[in-house]
Amino acid sequence: MEILLSTLKWEVTGHWPWVPLKETSMELGQKLRGVTPALPASVPGGVHYDVYQAGMIADPWYGVNSLACEWIENRWWMYRTEFGCPEAQEGRRARLIFEGLDYDALIYLNGELIGEHKGMYEPFAAEVSGKLKKEGNVLIVILKGVPDEMGQIGHTSMTSTQKSRFNYKWDFSTHLVNIGIWKNVILKLYENVEIEEAWVRSDYDGEKGIVEISGNLWRAGEKHEEDGVPVCVSLTECGTGQTVYEERMNLPSDFCCFIEVLDPKLWYPNGCGEQPLYLVSVRYQDRVLWERRIGIRHISYEQNEGAPADSLPYTFIVNGRKVFIKGMNITPLDHLYGNVTDEQYDFLTDIAVNANVNLLRVWGGGLIEKEILYDLCDKKGILIWQEFIQSSSGIDNKPCEDRDFLELLRRNSTAAVKEKRSHTCLAVWSGGNELTEEENRPCGYGNRNIAMLKEIVEEYDPGILFLPASASGPREFMSFENGRFTELGVTHDVHGGWNYGGNPNHYIKYEGADHLFHSEYGMDGMTSMKSIRKFMPKEDQYPTTMGENPRWMHHGDWWGTYYRDTEMFGELTDLKLFADCSRYMQAEGLRFIVEANRRKAPRCSGSIIWQLNEPWPNICCTNLLDYYGETKPAYYAVKRAYAAYHASMTYLRLDYAPGETFREKVFVHSPNGAYDGSVTVRVRLMDGAVVWERTYSSGDGRDTRADGMEIPVEYGTVSFEVPDAPVFFVELDPEGADRNVYLFSTEKMHPFMVLTKAQTKVACEVKACVPEEDGMEVTAVLTNTGSSTAVHAGVELVSDTLWMAAQDNYVTLFPGEEKEIVLHVRPKRAGGFLEKENHPKHDPVKPELAADWFGR
Repeated sequence: MEILLSTLKWEVTGHWPWVPLKETSMELGQKLRGVTPALPASVPGGVHYDVYQAGMIADPWYGVNSLACEWIENRWWMYRTEFGCPEAQEGRRARLIFEGLDYDALIYLNGELIGEHKGMYEPFAAEVSGKLKKEGNVLIVILKGVPDEMGQIGHTSMTSTQKSRFNYKWDFSTHLVNIGIWKNVILKLYENVEIEEAWVRSDYDGEKGIVEISGNLWRAGEKHEEDGVPVCVSLTECGTGQTVYEERMNLPSDFCCFIEVLDPKLWYPNGCGEQPLYLVSVRYQDRVLWERRIGIRHISYEQNEGAPADSLPYTFIVNGRKVFIKGMNITPLDHLYGNVTDEQYDFLTDIAVNANVNLLRVWGGGLIEKEILYDLCDKKGILIWQEFIQSSSGIDNKPCEDRDFLELLRRNSTAAVKEKRSHTCLAVWSGGNELTEEENRPCGYGNRNIAMLKEIVEEYDPGILFLPASASGPREFMSFENGRFTELGVTHDVHGGWNYGGNPNHYIKYEGADHLFHSEYGMDGMTSMKSIRKFMPKEDQYPTTMGENPRWMHHGDWWGTYYRDTEMFGELTDLKLFADCSRYMQAEGLRFIVEANRRKAPRCSGSIIWQLNEPWPNICCTNLLDYYGETKPAYYAVKRAYAAYHASMTYLRLDYAPGETFREKVFVHSPNGAYDGSVTVRVRLMDGAVVWERTYSSGDGRDTRADGMEIPVEYGTVSFEVPDAPVFFVELDPEGADRNVYLFSTEKMHPFMVLTKAQTKVACEVKACVPEEDGMEVTAVLTNTGSSTAVHAGVELVSDTLWMAAQDNYVTLFPGEEKEIVLHVRPKRAGGFLEKENHPKHDPVKPELAADWFGR
């Protein structure tokens, strides 16, 4: 029997260090008071949210308010609750479990110290048998401030904690260090038979599914090992409720049993097939001892085609099908990760599925995430690349090998592997982020720290790939300098870059790169005006560089795009126009890298974008989904570029001279190279006029394969005379798939300035609203009613209390064109600082939409 103590009424009080242990003044004998009164506490949660709710701090996200919140991490915080336990009986075993304490804690029950704890990822558990009263139990947790740790800049070799490091300042976050009880608190009261620990893994041998259940059984009183405990083990299809296996058996204290499933329904990653799940259940008499949902799948890995003999296996194979990885990196959802709701995780994973993503990399400077994330990825078909909590620091990036730290890392990492290993979605364990030896060489398996983690994975989660780090080398970054590659043939798994590389170097670099896997890269771009108005004071809402405005610098100082965008678009004095220009270049630059990676398949087997989300509102950053849940145009550019069927075109620059011959190749990407439709290519001007058109078919030379791996099929070469116009569009219109539109210029100086002066208008009309389980499906129609082409024409929600995911958005609309936009809207159910009393309420039955476009 488990009692969730997190749902109790908790309070938290702030104190100067050590004061909670002294209680009374030595000199005066009087009770020592806290620095705050007793405040209502959120559990799970974090102190910052509770102090904010009490009105003791202003919104940390607004302006530079977070600077005035740093006192919180330098205090000790005492959590307190009371509870009755009428189920407590003499002789009945009881355990108190804290799933996540953040970070250094003393735990008291009824005035008795029952334990001390350090670390975020190893649960604290204490035997409390005989210590519980039927009424009036007092539970106190004292959190002793936060440990001294490094943010993004420092020495990895000197790391001494397992505290999430992004809290201490990263390029996408500020210094706002969480402290609190960040996961659930559980009181477990034992019956005569309980399962202490159990895990499950599945496999598929080409004919039948195999489900293996292992664990440890606890029995009260005298044990009879030879007899075991009579239980019923069953396997049920979650979708139909049909029981496909059920057997009564005797389980010993340490057990392992196998279930064979004939003709199983197989689990595949998103875009490769369905994600059927089975419920595994172990029952004793009429009581469920343990149950878990699992998909049946076989996962393996092999070296990429044409890869060097010393490369690691970067090709993922699921049920015999090779999968090109279309991934995104995620950061924690919030600085206050204890207050993040299940609905926020649900929205994040929906956003990933909507973007055709099949893998999320859980980055090593963040968290071993809450179980809800992995449950949702099991359900939705998103593979997980989970890193242990280690990351680069800039001054040195070598993993710490200090004896005490390695012991802490061993305990936390073992707990993490044991907790996550039953998840079908789990595909990779990694030693951490950007861990290197000397001369920027990524760590290998010989490093003492990495070797220990490898042993943990091999012992507790055999069969799952363990990579020493991301990137895994043998070089950390691409060797591109001054417009040329300085070294080729050694970039197996690389990181970078994170900025637009300039015209033409950006295109030369990524088209010519030879990597086997691209596990992190990104592109910076401004957030929306809708979001900027929430956290940036009105007097700071003007175009500027990061270095010239401290409020801008506080919200994204690494990512200013002012100089890049004025070079491409000319002088920018309006903030909305500046944001549009920045967002256009983010989408343009990121789409090209994705397409270039796909054109390298199958030699290149994966592409993981930095980053999907952000835990803090940045005015400019590399994220695609902002803190408030708004998607950037780059998100939809990536969604289209990640589509199963997609047409792309090579190009090495954005500017061409009038009359010059434009000559580039067209490719179609599809699983097995199986797409056999035609592709129509049109060249259009700003007024929408078509000045060149041709239709291409794949012809008899189309290369197809049977292993599922996508390959690019060359459809032909586009060749035309560049028109005498400031800009021109090349439109790829594949039969049965979304079109892809590229923009080029005939101007070398400020090539896209014409967009800032275009006279266009887009109308938005809501056509239908259909209720869904948790919201509404809305169909809107965008129409370009102006005389110029609308770039990044899209739909924006007016309400602040709704989330939205669109099937497509921020598209190119030529004059007179219409675009139907289908979007799914749901109410926001968010914790932390996303909940604002002053947000305007809005009718979810017919949400108000606004048309948005470049230069509006």
